[in-house]
Amino acid sequence: MKSAQEDEYLEFVAARGKALYRSAYVLAVGDTHLAEDLVQETLSRVYVHWKKVARADSPAAYAQTVLVRTFLSLRRRRSTGERPTGSLPDGAAAGPDTALRLTLLDALGQLPPRDRAVLLLRYWEDRSIEETAQMLKLSSSAVRSQGTRALGRVRALLGDSLSDLVLH
Repeated sequence: MKSAQEDEYLEFVAARGKALYRSAYVLAVGDTHLAEDLVQETLSRVYVHWKKVARADSPAAYAQTVLVRTFLSLRRRRSTGERPTGSLPDGAAAGPDTALRLTLLDALGQLPPRDRAVLLLRYWEDRSIEETAQMLKLSSSAVRSQGTRALGRVRALLGDSLSDLVLH
C-alpha cells in the first residue's frame, strides 16, 4: 500500500475504531476479547481491500457490514479451540447504568446471533430497515419480522426486571 493510502487507512481506523468496537461489544454481549478479535478481523479485511473501500460511498458502512458478517460467520463455525469458564476475570465498570447494561447484555446473549445482529443494526446503530437488510443479505420483511420477534424475546426475558432497573 502506498504511503498516502496508508495514511488514509490510519485516519479511518482512528475515526471509526471505537465505534466498531462498541458494535462488536454488543454483538459479543460483553465479551471484550471476542469484541477485540472481531474488530481486528474487520480492520484487517478492510485493509486488504482499502482501495475499494476508500472509493465506496461510505467506508464506515462498509466496515460495519464486514463486522456484522464476520460476527455471523464466526458464530456459524462450531469448531473453536476456546473453552468457556465459570469465572470472569474482568469486573464490570461502576456507574449508574451498570446493572441495566449487564441485564440488557445478558438478555441479548440469550438471542441467536442473527437476531442480535438485527437489533444491533436497527436500534444501536440506528440503521434503516433497508440498510439492515442489505448488510445482512435479507429481505426488508425478514428484517421487520426478525426484529419484532427479537424485541419480543428480549422483553419476555427481561420481564419486570427492566422497569425495576430503569426506575431505580
